[in-house]
Amino acid sequence: MTARHLISAVIGIGLLPFAASDALADYPNRAITMVVPFAAGGGGDTFTRAIAEQAQERLGVNVLVENRVGGGATIGVGSVARSAPDGYTIGFVSASPVVMARNFSELPYEPATDLTYIARFVTSPHPMMVPSGKPWQDFDELVEWMRENPGRLRWSTAAVRGAPHVATEALFDALGVEGTFIPMQGSSEVLAGLLGDTLDMGVISDFAVPMAAGDVRVIAESGPERIAELPDVPTYLDLGSPLAPSIFFGIAGPAGMPDDVVALWDEMIGEIVETERFQQVAERLNANLAYLGNAEFHPMILRDIEGMTEALEALGMLDN
Repeated sequence: MTARHLISAVIGIGLLPFAASDALADYPNRAITMVVPFAAGGGGDTFTRAIAEQAQERLGVNVLVENRVGGGATIGVGSVARSAPDGYTIGFVSASPVVMARNFSELPYEPATDLTYIARFVTSPHPMMVPSGKPWQDFDELVEWMRENPGRLRWSTAAVRGAPHVATEALFDALGVEGTFIPMQGSSEVLAGLLGDTLDMGVISDFAVPMAAGDVRVIAESGPERIAELPDVPTYLDLGSPLAPSIFFGIAGPAGMPDDVVALWDEMIGEIVETERFQQVAERLNANLAYLGNAEFHPMILRDIEGMTEALEALGMLDN
């Protein structure tokens, strides 16, 4: 029995009259839009489409995925924050547009108050990788080349001033080297740049397939833990960085969504994460299943926002 059918059945026999709002009694009765603030083809887009496909089957209405890119993912997230809080527009969120971006620019939303964080579904490695045709066999060789060629390394991440971007800048600053950051919209653009020789290095989640094909070489992991499949690849912390943020993928809606609509999506996402179809996507993208419901995910975001701001202040990386 799906989440929707279970709640409808219980309400129908009168066991939850106090929990059923008018919104859920008629929800959903039309198409739902899931916004992805990154370009099509990247990890966030792939995961959101996997959730949308199963949600459509369970809810019995169309669940449409729209890519609204730009502004380091803040345009798409902002459109979700400004939408009606009725459950018909929700979207993909990650650390970059909700934990990081507020520290560097004026946003069309306030991450701490303008969004409802429904559920986290995975955490994701975001390794540093270089094209296999480049001479650097490991991170030390890359740094040695950067010292000899200051500013010449062309590199990018999926979101400008997102967590991987800021963490990589902090690592380079700690080591006294510099490159040239090339702004791009989503990991699929970064991967195309690596394969097309317009980038020398990228820090993105989509490493498994190009690594298996021999197209890229992974030389470091930006997060706090080593990648299970690549135990010899050092983390940024191992390499001397003061910053190695954990990267999460989740679903959020605007603030003020009805509690029972949030609960419906929360429960359904938890069920979807347990399916073999979804787990195959996670395995293909080398992501770690890490479902966290609204009761824990929302306060986790608030803690991460506060903690990241404090860390950036301590590093002197905030704009004045």
